[in-house]
Amino acid sequence: MQCLTEDFISFFKELAANNHKEWFHENKKRYESSVKKPFTVFVGKMIEEIQKVDANLMIEPKDCILRINRDIRFSKDKTPYNLHYTAFISRGGKKDKSIPGFFVRFSPEMVGIMGGCFGPDKEQLLKIRTKIKEDPKTFRKLIEEQQFIEHFGELKGEAMKRIPKEWQQAIEKEPYIANKQFYFVTEKPSDLILSEQLIEELIGYWKIMQPLNDYLTKAIQ
Repeated sequence: MQCLTEDFISFFKELAANNHKEWFHENKKRYESSVKKPFTVFVGKMIEEIQKVDANLMIEPKDCILRINRDIRFSKDKTPYNLHYTAFISRGGKKDKSIPGFFVRFSPEMVGIMGGCFGPDKEQLLKIRTKIKEDPKTFRKLIEEQQFIEHFGELKGEAMKRIPKEWQQAIEKEPYIANKQFYFVTEKPSDLILSEQLIEELIGYWKIMQPLNDYLTKAIQ
């Protein structure tokens, strides 16, 4: 099923050269018809497919899709709009990025796909580290699974610079315990956006990341 048209990509290419409110308001109807509405349909279809496996995913597209408007309050770049469209499909949606889920970003340059736990708070981080410490073999098996490596490479995240004494021995056995985030990401060519196999291919990525997402979800609960 093809959810998006070539004008989705064209809109963002033109926005890159005209990133100001006047152009956007002149093209507001086009934005609604070529970007917002079809992307909402796409996210809805993704949710439906995931719910076939995960009945606990009780969420709607509006809870997942991030705004096109940029937060420019603390940025030197004052252009008002993002040059991509993004959704975070998880049990917490866009409001809680600490909950592992499926993050997807469409732009004229690429399709970004990310999973894992990107923003755990201190309590959640302690729970993840403790779970790994108690059974590092299970964690290592997940991140070294062949399909996971082929599709996502290695786990990412900023690591602690100073290791507390109580964690030093555990981190020697499993260095990822030092991480502050536990996420993974890959990129696909932007022509995937227009593919009739878009949803099928992305669900394939979701299935590959889900064992590690489940592991992290259980850890923070």
